[in-house]
Amino acid sequence: MNKWFGNKIFKAALLVLAVGAIGVLGFRHFSGYSWVDALYMTAITMSTVGFGEVSPLDDTAKLFTVFLILTSVVTVAYAVSIITEYIVSKNNPKAVEYKKLQKKMRTLENHIIIIGYGRNGKQAADKLLAYHKPFVIIDNNKALIERYQCESLLFVEGNATEDAVLLEAGIKKASCLICTLPEDADNLFIVLSARQINKKLKIISRASQDASYKKIRLAGADNVIMPDRIGGDHMASLVVVPDLIEFLDNLSIVGKKAINIEEVTYDAMFSDQKDRTIREVELRTKTGCTIIGYKSPEGAYVVNPEGDTILKSGSKVVILGRPEQVDLLNKKFNIE
Repeated sequence: MNKWFGNKIFKAALLVLAVGAIGVLGFRHFSGYSWVDALYMTAITMSTVGFGEVSPLDDTAKLFTVFLILTSVVTVAYAVSIITEYIVSKNNPKAVEYKKLQKKMRTLENHIIIIGYGRNGKQAADKLLAYHKPFVIIDNNKALIERYQCESLLFVEGNATEDAVLLEAGIKKASCLICTLPEDADNLFIVLSARQINKKLKIISRASQDASYKKIRLAGADNVIMPDRIGGDHMASLVVVPDLIEFLDNLSIVGKKAINIEEVTYDAMFSDQKDRTIREVELRTKTGCTIIGYKSPEGAYVVNPEGDTILKSGSKVVILGRPEQVDLLNKKFNIE
């Protein structure tokens, strides 16, 4: 924060000096004053103290003086505001940090909004952080926000069932909303409101009860996740097919150093938009990775596609490989 203020104070001081230099040179040029008189005129003009001129000014010099006064008022006011903010920050640094984070939040576009920072919200935030996706969290727990608010975790305090709070989080410019609240009624209401505000928004919601699943989908959610059902299925699978589940658990899709599965758009790999078959790409030969899934531009999924499957612009492939092989894939095709 001190570095941030240092830069702003330096810029403010530089602006004041620049205006002062322009004033000295201007009075020297337009009125023929000596350097001392020009400096004196600049000082009384910028400070607006109202002392008399060294000598009468002609029309050109008067116009220049008007320009200098207007410029000085704006520049000096800006410098004073920066210095005042710095002094205030010494007594209340959290307020200044909050203001800075709010300013950053207003610049976000195509970001994700997470409703609730409980267990599911934290998991969603961790994954988005791993993939460097911009997001905002809405929560009404002030103590929790004060504890976790930072550069990477931007919070909006409030009840997400209120449209004003959703708008403050930038829902009109967001690309996706993840609703993780424990109460299905709250999730249902938020999904309904969010869909009305932003028709193009992708909405993913949690549901606890089977009866709520269809209702939340009808309200406008694109996907509804039931964590309790997923957990139960996972535990039962450890009994039925334990080795398979253990293998799947060892696959990682989070963290750049441990990724085993990666989703890659065809356009990120090839910019010429030319159709190619999986065999022509020779991904296994070049990187060691294997294509285990394909999604066509129309949205159709193919699991374990054949070698003659045609990859087109707008399609996606799912890659399986060891972390070093996935890294080689990203480097080979300049995928960021």
